[in-house]
Amino acid sequence: MELLAVLSVCLLATLSQSASPYLKFVPKYVKAKDWSEWPPKFCNGLACPKFEVLESVKNEYETREYSQSQWVSTNSAGVDYAEASRTNFMRLFNYISGKNAAGKKIAMTAPVITKIIPGAGPACESNFTMSFFVAVENPPMPTDSKVFLQKLPSLRAYVRSFGGYHMESFTPWLKEAQKLSGFLKNTTYSYITDYYYIGGYDSPFKFLDRHNEVWFIAK
Repeated sequence: MELLAVLSVCLLATLSQSASPYLKFVPKYVKAKDWSEWPPKFCNGLACPKFEVLESVKNEYETREYSQSQWVSTNSAGVDYAEASRTNFMRLFNYISGKNAAGKKIAMTAPVITKIIPGAGPACESNFTMSFFVAVENPPMPTDSKVFLQKLPSLRAYVRSFGGYHMESFTPWLKEAQKLSGFLKNTTYSYITDYYYIGGYDSPFKFLDRHNEVWFIAK
């Protein structure tokens, strides 16, 4: 099943579960910018994975080229995005707070990304792998068996940016992923349809001017 079709089915399933207040969400788009000054403002002064913008299509998406990067990750499966996010975040937060083989605290970075493998069934049970970017060399090994280190190779991503506070509802992420898929249908670009990423750059305690992203990875 094409990713757009899966996203459409899952969006309908999500909407039918609850009357989410995010149905009235109007995204605040980020205008095309020159990221020659590093890091971008939306990294909030934190270390971010290095990328180069190859193309910007205003109010739609931009094409980025990412260098190889190191991440610490954990996984949960289930239809409840909010619960999976809380569980995954705390595992990773404990790791950077010293729950690692060196007992070492590691600085918070941005973004927090989640790889989503969407479920195709009527329940749309998805698989969520959350990751923190690791900016230190030779990061210590996790002591939690559910946490692991991984490297993402250099990659090209088609990225859609939007605002809003979406810690509890998956609906806005699905809607923006649908939009990105729709925009890319009008191009010759080819991307992986088995999974996609979502990313947030802000503290849970920041409620305004938030920066969120959806990434599709180029083939």
